[in-house]
Amino acid sequence: MKLVSGVSWGKWKWLGKSAMFVALALGLVCAAREMRGQGRAAEDVKATTSDTSQTTSQEERIRRIEATTVDMPMGEKEPPLRLSLAQLMEAFKVPGLSVAVIENYKIAWAKGYGTIGPGTSTPVGTHTLFQAGSISKPVAATGMLALVQERKLSLDEDVNLKLKTWKVPENEFTKEQKVTLRRLASHTAGLTVHGFPGYDVDEPVPTLVQIFNGEKPANTPPIRVDFVPGTKWRYSGGGVTIEQLVMADVTAKPFPH
Repeated sequence: MKLVSGVSWGKWKWLGKSAMFVALALGLVCAAREMRGQGRAAEDVKATTSDTSQTTSQEERIRRIEATTVDMPMGEKEPPLRLSLAQLMEAFKVPGLSVAVIENYKIAWAKGYGTIGPGTSTPVGTHTLFQAGSISKPVAATGMLALVQERKLSLDEDVNLKLKTWKVPENEFTKEQKVTLRRLASHTAGLTVHGFPGYDVDEPVPTLVQIFNGEKPANTPPIRVDFVPGTKWRYSGGGVTIEQLVMADVTAKPFPH
């Protein structure tokens, strides 16, 4: 996946994997906490009678999330450690992130925090470009399942029957069992390439076919089946990228990435 507006920090490659995961997950953590408080928030909104009071209610909701972002488990006999958003960013050395809360299929609010990188004063805004990472996976799965519901795709069909732009190379592992959408989405398709380091904003971005074949400017090896599909689980971002191409080929529409 390429860069999207949402959860990144400019030239992010310096950041460790754990800190990157925290930054990517914060949006989901905040959204979950927001959802738990939606009942009370909904009553607050209904009780408002002016734009001013609605704005005040929204600001209060944001402040609650900023003050109590996450409860960190400390052990069976210890109470969880409650951290604010600022404390969580400091603990994992995350210089900046952005949060967007979706409510009733619309963005209820969005806000940036911190800076785009260490040693800079440039603030993160709601349009700052970020490495989307695995947050893109549930989005891709939702689109794929919508096409299954429309009977344009099948969860258990060999994806090569629908792929047009590129085919999964057949080998000794795919003689009996095939790569399917169900296996791609569940990381059981036997495919390689755990994840992608991403590309700097100034670097050329490869096509999907170049990524699949490990050709420059791709910075990852070829995506191939190296164990029998359906026999075990192994995380594969490469497999999800194939899922993306299936959707694009079937709909004849580009899949933003």
